[in-house]
Order: sequence, then structure tokens, then C-alpha cells
Amino acid sequence: MLRYNIIKNKNPREIVLLKGRPCAWGKCAFCDYIGDNTEDTAEAEKLNAEVLSRVTGCLGVLEVINSGSCFELPEKTLILIRETVKSKNIKRLFFESHWMYRKMLQKMRSFMGIPITFKIGVETFDNDFREKVLRKNAPFKTPEEVARYFDSPCLMVGIRGQTKEMIDRDMDILKKYFKLGTVNVFTNNSTPVKRDDALVGWFMEKYACLENDPSVEVLYENTDFGVGG
Repeated sequence: MLRYNIIKNKNPREIVLLKGRPCAWGKCAFCDYIGDNTEDTAEAEKLNAEVLSRVTGCLGVLEVINSGSCFELPEKTLILIRETVKSKNIKRLFFESHWMYRKMLQKMRSFMGIPITFKIGVETFDNDFREKVLRKNAPFKTPEEVARYFDSPCLMVGIRGQTKEMIDRDMDILKKYFKLGTVNVFTNNSTPVKRDDALVGWFMEKYACLENDPSVEVLYENTDFGVGG
């Protein structure tokens, strides 16, 4: 399992993959990323300390991810992140959080003491598909609601049942309401949710321009950020 990398293309930053408690929601229909969670806090703290020791601060920006939300990391790990931020002169953090923690984001910003770009796994702004098919438990109704709390939505494309119109709308919303975003091209896993290869092909052709868009990162594989495995 790769847990440290330096992203050199868009938004250059160091990135670490840490281990936290199981996702508090854990019922998304498409997600099977549960093997990297643990109830053993001591185990997680030890591993996370080893990974964070690799951070150099060379770019002044650090992204911290785990299989869930940043609020599910152990308290000692969060303290160590804060210490790392100070000792390595890091000026900005990237964290990810589920919608359910939206009212805790400011508390985390205050705790870390530096600007945080908060990502959220929206998957799609089509409310029915997000809630009834993907089971995200993120029952917001408008993009404005998301933008009120979060800085960077993560979208998913290429799922059976999605339409070109839904994806076009998601891309329009991303560019209109947010300065940053990530698009994940769905890959088949152990869940019943399946990839639509024709839709993926259409997306990759129509939105090839995103390769040159500094505000949008497109992940064709789950490990494209250089961590995971």
C-alpha cells in the first residue's frame, strides 16, 4: 500500500494516505474501500506517525486522505498533523469530509490554524441518482448548499444509469460554483454498481480539455494520485 507521494502536475502538493476509524456512514452503494479502516486506534496512530514522518514541506501544501472523512482520524493523528504543519512550514491543507460533518469544518480549520481546502464526495448533483442509486446520504438540494461549506467537490462519471445530460450538468455546476474539483472515472469493484464503458468513452472524448484545466483533476484509476493500491 503506497501512502506517500508528491503530486507535481496540477495543484502541486505532498499527499499522504492515513488510516482512520470505519466510515461513519459506510453505506454508499459503489464503495468497497473498507479494508483500510481499523478499530485499533493504536495501530492507526503508529502507522500514521510513520507516514507523516515522510512529509518534508517541500511544496508548502499537504493533502491528507483516509478511507472516510478526516474527522474519523484518531485525535493523536490530528494533533500530529497540526504539529507537522507547523514544523514543516505548510501553508495549506487539503482534507476530505462527508456531508454529515459539514457543521464541523470550521472547528477543524481553527484547530489546524491554516487554510484548509475541504473536498466532498458529491459524485453527482442529480439528487435522485445520488441518493436513491448511490446512497450517499448527502441530501442537499442545490449546489449553493454544498458551496456554502465545501471548496472542492469530487464527481464520479461512467456509472450505468448515468446519462450524458447528467454529466454535462455536473460539469457545468462544477465550473460555475467551485474553483476546484476532482472527477473520478468509475472502475468496477466488488459492488453491484457497474461501469458504463460507452459513457466513459464519450466523457473522455468530450471532456479531453480537462487535461489542460488547472482547476479540475481527472482520475482514471483510483491510484492516480500515487497512493493506495
